[in-house]
Amino acid sequence: MPGSAFREAAPVVRVWRCARAQGRRTAGTTSPTARASSPQGSVEARFLASARRLAPPVRGVTVLVIGAFGLLAVPGGALPLGFALLALIVAGAGVDCWAASTGRGAALSLVFAVLRVVAVGASQEWTGGPLNLWALNTLTTTAITLQWEWPPVVSVPVTAGLFAVEVAAAGTGAVGTLLPRLVFECLLARLGFVLLRRSGRRVDALRERRSALARAEAVSLARKRQEREYLALLHDTAASTFLMVAARVEDTGPEQVAAYARHDLAVLTGAAGGAGRQDSPVELTASLRTAVGTGRPAVEVRAEGSALVPVSVALAFVRAVREALVNVARHAGVDTAELSVRGGEGGRVVVVVSDRGVGFRPDAVPDSCRGIRGSVVERMAAAGGSAAVTSRPGAGTSVRLVWPGE
Repeated sequence: MPGSAFREAAPVVRVWRCARAQGRRTAGTTSPTARASSPQGSVEARFLASARRLAPPVRGVTVLVIGAFGLLAVPGGALPLGFALLALIVAGAGVDCWAASTGRGAALSLVFAVLRVVAVGASQEWTGGPLNLWALNTLTTTAITLQWEWPPVVSVPVTAGLFAVEVAAAGTGAVGTLLPRLVFECLLARLGFVLLRRSGRRVDALRERRSALARAEAVSLARKRQEREYLALLHDTAASTFLMVAARVEDTGPEQVAAYARHDLAVLTGAAGGAGRQDSPVELTASLRTAVGTGRPAVEVRAEGSALVPVSVALAFVRAVREALVNVARHAGVDTAELSVRGGEGGRVVVVVSDRGVGFRPDAVPDSCRGIRGSVVERMAAAGGSAAVTSRPGAGTSVRLVWPGE
């Protein structure tokens, strides 16, 4: 492959390699060890952050409401104790809300959660009798929220300790009632947490797969554009020269063939100019005048308005115009052509190459001929523009190139 094609294909190769590396990394994240640490910004990470942020205030507010209703059932002689417990609950709710809003103090929130259950459970003999609703609901609410806020290595021992405190205060007769309820509610809470977390992982995996497919599609499109451009460049240079020599073998001397070959080599190796690294604006009319030169056919250039376009767009115009003029010289049977350049509002540019030659039927051109399709139509489409060829036998040919602007 010529030097310019190597240079133009290098960015595509780098993107392709990055996509393959990303695919390997994506495949590696399916192991349990890798999944343990969720990437920042993933659905799973946001879910975990939301669960840890919402569990403390939900626990604090719920236990506060339970305490307010539990205070109503406290005997008159135990009201001071009831108000003291409610004050502890209010303080714990404040710590829970502070931990949720600041993202700090998770351990302190856990300490207050344990203190509330222990205090309410240990004093239930005076606040309503063993296994009263205040103590029972405070325990189960705390145990459920711990499943969302802490991993099992923390939540299971803490829940077991709170259960032991409750049994010690209410008596062993409460085990048959308390244990099934506590185990069922904790397992249900943990199951819901695990299922939602796995759903987040699946969403992350689907997103990553979709991103990988989009990257692969972008790489494929870029490679196809490079291949089309390379084929069009070959058609414009070496293939055109070979065809001209074969068709005019008697009229073409060795010096002329050598000049054509040197020009084609300069274009293919990039010495004659290629796509600029900096896509800065250039004056299209001046570029086209230089490209037209003084060879055959003789071209009359007319310009109207300013036609500033990026370098890559100017290159597409120049190459498309060159191919149109080569077709005039090769097929039109005339020695003159007209080139008009018109710049409009918003950066819109219209270039028309016309001749009064023999003309042809565009719909009769076979697909194997890439001159019109590859070097003109596809090249302008790749630059964000369009091309249209109008011709009929005996009425000449007009090639209209349009770039709509940025």
